[in-house]
Amino acid sequence: MSFSFRSASLARVGLAAGLVALSSLPLVAQETAPAPQAAAPAAAAVDPNAIVATINGENVTEADITLAEQDLGQQFGNLPPEQRRAAALSSIIEIRLMAAQAVEKGLDKDADFQRRVAFLDQRALHGELVEKEVAGKITDDEIRARYDKEIAAQKPVNEVHARHILVKTKEEADVIVKKLDGGEDFQKLANENTTDPSGKTSGGDLGFFGPGQMVPEFEKAAMALEVGAYSKEPVQTQFGWHIIKVEDKRAQQPPAFETVKDQVRSLLIREKYIKLVKQVRGAGKIEITDPALKKAIDAIDASK
Repeated sequence: MSFSFRSASLARVGLAAGLVALSSLPLVAQETAPAPQAAAPAAAAVDPNAIVATINGENVTEADITLAEQDLGQQFGNLPPEQRRAAALSSIIEIRLMAAQAVEKGLDKDADFQRRVAFLDQRALHGELVEKEVAGKITDDEIRARYDKEIAAQKPVNEVHARHILVKTKEEADVIVKKLDGGEDFQKLANENTTDPSGKTSGGDLGFFGPGQMVPEFEKAAMALEVGAYSKEPVQTQFGWHIIKVEDKRAQQPPAFETVKDQVRSLLIREKYIKLVKQVRGAGKIEITDPALKKAIDAIDASK
C-alpha cells in the first residue's frame, strides 16, 4: 500500500534492492548471456538433426528451427508453439532464398557487407566465450554461497508497524492527542479525522515500513516510539501534522533465496565477465592512434 507521505525517492532497503542495483550487465553481456526464462512444461526430446524441409536441395533441420526461434524470439513471442515453429521455418525459407539471390548479385563481395559479417562473426564468438566460460560455469552452489554471503553482510534493520492520524494544523492534532489521553480509540479517531484518504477506512494503518520509506521526520518519530505508544507531541512534516501509534516492531526479513536467485546469478555473471574482460584486454596488444578516442577509452578504463 502506498501513502502520499512515504519517501518517494527511496526504495525498500535490503538485499533485494541492492542486488537489483548490481544486476545490470554490460550490454554485450546481456546480449549473449540473458537471464534464464521461466521454466516451460517438459517437452518430448527432439532430434536436432531431424530434417523438417529442404530449400533448393539444402536441408532444414530441427536445430535450424530452434536457432531461428531463439534469434527471432521477440517477433514470435506471442505465438503458440506450433505457429512459432511455422513462423521460424517461413523465416528460414525467406532468409535462405534471398541470401542466395544476394550471392548471385555479388552482394557478398561488397566491402561494407564483409566488414559487417566479420563483426557479427566476432560478436557471436564473443557471446559463445561468455556463455561457455562465464554464465555456463556458474553453479547453483556458487549462487547459494554468494546469497548467503550477501545476507550475512547485511546490517540488521528494524521495521515498524504504525498507524497515523494526519491533520492540517497543530491545534487539531493537540485536540486528538487529548482524546487519546482520555482513552478514546486510535483507529476510530483516525477514521473520523485523518486527511490521508487511505487511512479513513483502515484506522490509519500504514503496515510495516523500514528505514528510508517515510519522510525523515515521520520515520524518526515512529522509530523512537515503543510498541503500543503514540506520539504525545504531534509530528510535523511537509504534509501536515501527524499523531503516530506504533503497533509492532520486528527485524526486517531478507528476501527468500528463490526470489533473488536470478539476480544473484546476474551479479556473478557481471563480476566474472568484467574479470574476463580485464584478463583478455591485459593480454592483448592494443594501440589507439586517434588521440581523442584514446583519451576517451582511457577515461572509461579508469572508471572501471
